[in-house]
Amino acid sequence: MSEKFNGRYRIPSARASWWDYTNNGAYFITICTKNRRHFFGGILDGEMHLSHVGEVAHEFWAGIPQHFPFVELGEFVIMPNHVHGILVINHPNDPSAEIVETLESNVSTIPPTPTSDTPPKNEFMASISPKSGSVSSIIRSYKSEVTKFCRRFYDRQFGWQARFHDVIIRDEAAYQQISQYIRNNPGNWDEDMFSN
Repeated sequence: MSEKFNGRYRIPSARASWWDYTNNGAYFITICTKNRRHFFGGILDGEMHLSHVGEVAHEFWAGIPQHFPFVELGEFVIMPNHVHGILVINHPNDPSAEIVETLESNVSTIPPTPTSDTPPKNEFMASISPKSGSVSSIIRSYKSEVTKFCRRFYDRQFGWQARFHDVIIRDEAAYQQISQYIRNNPGNWDEDMFSN
């Protein structure tokens, strides 16, 4: 059930509550444009042809490691109305670094112990805000920069859906399968769930 904050209902996070998204690991990310509008260009003969807005989305995604040096990029593609990409968080000297080195699952499925205490307001705000260096903070920064640039120079109507989708990549086989899916995405556009 949704919680209220400042008298309004808040949609709970889609992130896995049992996982710390600052952990070293590989993450498959999908971000859609607002109303799935085709801001980024179009598919012709199975190839993506980027608009100016699409070129910005591509360049800013490619530039993520310049702003977050602990992030490595896997495959990514800019589609007409969404972005697919793999982010690999690789903090040096992190005890969970082996997930990056081997991409083997070390994800604990034991959820945190629930508490009945209501946190003070500042703790509540901290609990719903993305942690520094987390997947959410990286995506929030990316979306914000693309939006500001595109609205200023190309299309004042540009926008994103409020949320994004992520999958924690648990092993090498999944990493390779998702990488191939991303590479093949333009060629499979007619069957893509986002093509409407």
